[in-house]
This record gives sequence, C-alpha cells and structure tokens, in this order.
Amino acid sequence: MPDTLAFDPTRLRFGVGQPVPRQEDPMLLRGEGRYTDDISLPNQAWAIIVRSPFGHGVIKNIDIEAAKEMPGVLGVYTAADMADYAPMRCALPLKSRDGSPLAPITRPPLASDKVRFVGDPVAFVVAETKAQAKDAAEAIFLDIDTLDAVIDAPSAAAPGAPQLYDHVPGNLVLDFVAGQPEQVAEAFAKAAHVAKLELTNNRIVVAPMEPRSAIGEFDPESGRFTLHVGSQGVFGMRNAMAEVMKVPLEKLRILTRNVGGSFGMKAGPYPEYACLMHAARALGRPVKWTDERTGSFQSDGQGRDHEVVAELALDAEGKFLAVRVTSWSNIGAYITNVGPMMGTANFFKNIQANYATPAIEVATKVVVTNTVPIVAYRGAGRPEGNYFMERLIETAAASMGIDPIELRRKNHIRPDQFPFAAPTGSHYDGGDFTAVMEQALAEADWNGFEARKAETEKKGWLRGRGIGNFLECTAPPTKEMGGIRFEEDGSVTIITGTLDYGQGHWTPFAQVLHSQLGVPFEKIKLLQGDSDELIAGGGTGGSKSLMASGAAIIEASALVVEKGKQAASHFLEAAAVDIEFEDGRFTIAGTDRGIELMDLVAKLREAGDSLPADVPRTLSVKHIFDQAPMAYPNGCHIAEVEIDPETGHVQVVRYHTVNDFGVIVNPLLVQGQAHGGIVQGIGQAIMERVAYSEDGQLLSGSFSDYALPRAADVPSFGFSSHAVPAKTNPLGAKGCGEAGCAGSLPAVMNAIVDALSPYGVKHINMPARPETVWAAIHGAK
Repeated sequence: MPDTLAFDPTRLRFGVGQPVPRQEDPMLLRGEGRYTDDISLPNQAWAIIVRSPFGHGVIKNIDIEAAKEMPGVLGVYTAADMADYAPMRCALPLKSRDGSPLAPITRPPLASDKVRFVGDPVAFVVAETKAQAKDAAEAIFLDIDTLDAVIDAPSAAAPGAPQLYDHVPGNLVLDFVAGQPEQVAEAFAKAAHVAKLELTNNRIVVAPMEPRSAIGEFDPESGRFTLHVGSQGVFGMRNAMAEVMKVPLEKLRILTRNVGGSFGMKAGPYPEYACLMHAARALGRPVKWTDERTGSFQSDGQGRDHEVVAELALDAEGKFLAVRVTSWSNIGAYITNVGPMMGTANFFKNIQANYATPAIEVATKVVVTNTVPIVAYRGAGRPEGNYFMERLIETAAASMGIDPIELRRKNHIRPDQFPFAAPTGSHYDGGDFTAVMEQALAEADWNGFEARKAETEKKGWLRGRGIGNFLECTAPPTKEMGGIRFEEDGSVTIITGTLDYGQGHWTPFAQVLHSQLGVPFEKIKLLQGDSDELIAGGGTGGSKSLMASGAAIIEASALVVEKGKQAASHFLEAAAVDIEFEDGRFTIAGTDRGIELMDLVAKLREAGDSLPADVPRTLSVKHIFDQAPMAYPNGCHIAEVEIDPETGHVQVVRYHTVNDFGVIVNPLLVQGQAHGGIVQGIGQAIMERVAYSEDGQLLSGSFSDYALPRAADVPSFGFSSHAVPAKTNPLGAKGCGEAGCAGSLPAVMNAIVDALSPYGVKHINMPARPETVWAAIHGAK
C-alpha cells in the first residue's frame, strides 16, 4: 500500500480531518435534488403494482379482463407474462449444522402459485397516467383460497404450523451454529455464575423519506435495458438484475441519482424492477413506478426480528468464561440477498464486542413466515450482538453484587493484548477500550448522576442511567473502483462504486483527494451512480465506504503522481527519477523549478498527439482497490432517561458518546452519522414495532400506527473522539455509519432497567413503550 498521506493534511483547509460542510447541502436545501420520482422521460407510461391482500393463500385465478378495457390501459401482466425471467435468490454460502446448504427458496417477479404475505406482488398494470393505472388495478379480481398464516418464528417451526413451501419442512431454512460449542458447554458447567436473559429484537419498518421508485427503459436497436432506481450501489444492482432479466451485464445499465435514505433496504433487487423492464420492452416506451407509503409498509424489506436466549458464564471473580446465544430468526416470506445473515454470522461476529471472552457459541434457527421479507437494517445484526452482551453484563453484575463498570474493566481486551485473535475468527488490530469508557464516564458526568436523580424524583418521576460499550465488525471492503478523471473544463471527477444515499460522500472523498494531490477542493466532482462508468464497485453498506473508496482514491492518486512525474519530466526537461511531488506541485529535486499539477494537466491536453510516445496523454486513471480486512469501530455511549410511573412514558434526557472511529476525515459528517444511528436506536428501544394479526394482516401499516422518533423525543448529543487509527486500510479509518445503533440500544435499555430497578424490574424487552413500562411497574408492584 502507498503511504496514507503524501503530505501533512493539516496545512490544507479542506484536507483530511477538517469539518468541511457537505457540498451537496445547498443544492438539496434549494429543492434541486434529483430523485428517481423527479425523473420523467419522454412518452413514459405508469405502472401500479397489485398486491395480495391476504397473508397466505393459493392463487386460483386472477381476472384481468375488466382492467384491460379500462381507459388508458396499455398492458396488464401476471406471473405467466414474467415466466421467462429468473427468480431472485440468496447466494450466501451459509450451511446448517449438518452441512446442508441454505434451503433453495427463490422469489419470482410475480407470485404464481401462492401468496405468502400481505403485499406479495401478483400483477401489475401499465397505463398512460398514474390515475388510470390505479383505476385499472382496482378492477382486477383476485380469486385466492386463503390459508392459515404464521407470523413469528417459534410458531412457524412448531408441529402442525402452516407450511409456506412444500419443500421446506417445518419452515426451517437454516439450522445454524458457529463457535466452540464443546468449549462453551465446559465453561458453563464449571461457571460460578451464569447470567441468562430472554430478549426480543423487535421487527422494524425501515421508512426512508423517499419511497422506492424506478423507471424501466429498453432500446430495441441495441437490445439494452436501462433502469433508473434508488440503490446502494449500481454495480451490484446491475449484476443482480442482469441475472433476473437473463441478459449479459453489458445489456443493462443502472442509473441512481439522489437517494432519500435506505439504511440497507434499497441495496438488493425487488420484483417491481423486473416488471418495469419487461413492460418497457413489451410496450416500446419507458415505464415508471413510484410506491406510495402504504405499499412501502407492505413491501419494502423490514429489519431485525429475532427471539433470543443469551447466556454469560463467569468465574467467581467475574471473569468471562463463555457466551452463548440461542435464537430464532424470522426472515419473512422469502429469502432476500442478505436475510439470513443478521441472526447468524453477524450475531456471531459481534457478540464478542470489546471483551476478552474466550469461547462463544451462536445457534440460530432461521425460518420463513407470512410476513414481509427481512433485509439489512442499519447495523444488520451488529447492534444486536452488542445489545445482548451489554444486557448480560448488567444482569451478571446485579446478581453478583459487582459494580457493572468494574465488571467491564475486568473483562475488556487490554492494549497489550493486541493484535487480538477473537474466537469468532476476527483479528482486532488495536483499540483502547477501557480508556474510551473512562473518558465517556468523565464527560457524561457519571458521578453527578445522583444529584440529577434527586431532582427528577422531586416531580415524582424515575431516573436511570445506562452504559453501552460497543465494538462492531464492519463489512470487509470488497474490490472498489478509484477513478480520477481530469475534465476539459478544469474540474476533476472522482469515480467510485460506493454510493451516497444520504451520508454525504462527495465531501470526504474530495477531502481525501485534495489531501493526496492538492487538487483545488472546489474543482472536485463525484460520479457514483452510473454502472457504465464502473469497472468495480462494492456499493455502500456495512460501514465500509470510506475504507473502500478512500483507499481506492489514495492508490489511484499514487498512480496519478507516477504518471505526472513522467509528464513533468518532459516539460521540465529532467529525468523522471529527479521529479518530486508535494503540495500539488511537481518539482526538479534540489531546485525551485516545477509545475502545478493542474497546469500539467492543461499542458498535456494542449499538446495532444504531439507528445512523445513515452509521455502520458492524460493523468486520468481507472484503478481497482483490491479489498481490505474489516475494521472494528468501537466506543461507549451513556444515556439517562426519565420515566413517568403513572403512564410509563420514557424520555431520553441526556446522552453522551465517546467513539474510536480511527482516522476521521470529516468530524462534522461523522457526528451527523452518529446522531442518525443513535436516534434510530432510540426509536427501536422505546417506540418502533411491526405488528401483525394472526392471519398476517399488517396492523402497523401507516405512520398513524407506527411510531418514529421526532426531534422532540431526543436530547442533544455529546460527541467526543478517542481515535486509535486502524492498521487495516491506508486511511486508518474504521467506519462509523452504523455505530450509533450499536451503542444506543444497550445504553437506553440499560438506563430504563436502572430506572425501574427500585420496583424489582430486572429486564424489559424492546420496545419499552408506555404500556410495556407501565405493565412492568405494576406487575412488579
């Protein structure tokens, strides 16, 4: 790898480490963002998806004749029309404990034999206008013999439960186990103390601001599709949809512009996208679809949903001996591209957290149910692993009469233990976990809590404090493009396969390039949403974007410098070996003769073909960063809550975090990412829960029935950094996008249990909604 920085970035106003405002914000605040629904193509038609109103049933007939005769209707399509396309599938190499692979469940673009959840697409209508398409969709008659439904994982696996697939007995798609089961069993057998909890990881609606939307196009002359769609990476989306459409990769182009949130949900393919491209080819015109919020609640992939038994074995002094997690994972009606990952491999990787636990076992039964399929949701199993461990620690400390802070100190991985080989297979390259926690305790005024508690009690309320240590294993950066293109107008374009869906990639990526090459910050552009421009792309997800794209930009910059030395040697009439580069300028070593990089680019363009053969015509490069190990962001969150015992209402009133995100390129953006994750964690902890009726009807199907946190529901957040640079990537970054969830779930829930402890409450499950808290108080009484 090249040196991480060519020169001291602190001398640059827009260099690495500076809190530079997001470049796209003025455009977005002026309403000039261009989202998929903002796009209207000439002669486009509109599509409306017809969804199953039943949770489970056999399709007997779909009568489309009346719909076909409606005004403006161009086409009505069912599964028979889509039969030539490939189904979507999950390619994860997960295996059951007996060595058998993940059950072969695939998802067609439209349901043909059965409907398996409310919202399952069964048909679609294309018309001249959206209103006409909606009218025609309502004229379609569905003849479905309803079947009994099952909505939770343990019930789905019970004898006699409704079966979603004939070839998947017991609805069990994976019986997963990982770790050291024999060593864990021995540790529990000899343990002086065992802490045990039953925990619910409540199902979440993702609810991005922008609903899913897409436009399909087809060019009959080239035989090429174009799909305009919100995504988390056009390279991966192209690969997935080309497989569904059964076309070579070069016959499909994916275009993504601004994306109004995703959190994992828009990363993979959906049935609607194949339907739109089919209709575009069949009708010879673009076809557009934008979901409405009800359709989003019914069809967008949802998050979480696990029932867990977690156990921690300790010796008489409080040293951790082993941790064991036994869980049910409800992945919904179909297996998405990552659906089984969260409750299996990601639980296993992240239950370790920042503790020196010598043995770990995770055993998960993954089942299908008559609910919306599960996808990745911010953290995707990583916050949960930390939540389980932190709740176990609090439970163990209470039962053993040990200060929970001291119990954490005793079991933290120490700095002298790095590099640390975890029993999960992870290799932690560094950290300072106890120091991070001590800093958080001091800055959050842990010792001043009793005075604040006394003030709260004066108004008859309860007050509690909670700590949430966390360490998460990011997704390992895969191959990623680092393109640097010098444009004719004097600007410089970064081309990369990660994709910003709200994070603000443009600014930090430009800071990295600015620090490496000294290119004027205001001249830097970002191209990220066109699959035709990419030669690689891992997309954005798993908190790896800066580690992947940042490394790719650094390596690509080194190639620009090497080409620049060759070019500068020609114009400066010196040997290339004598050319040096610093602060955006090529100079002859030992002299003041030199040329600015941007001036050199202009001279190369002017000279064109008159240049000698050994002089590059351009400094532009297309480079592929060849992946890196995962990183391990970590930190400590401390929350304080107030609870009204008369109503059970919980309010988070104080919050402070200290984080080790390694090298921070832009502190302003990192704080924003932390804030967003914290708020989503608070939402899951005290508000959010997807609810179904016994027959599979979605009861929380709108914002009238599903609570999201608002600004008034959260306090101001304290944020500090205690950085230990990562050794796994050239930037030294560790990722930060999902860490807010990882710390907030345990911090908030530990604070709630602490507040309720005077009543003898030892545990409460998420979400700690008013009725749940009130019941816990009165049940304890």
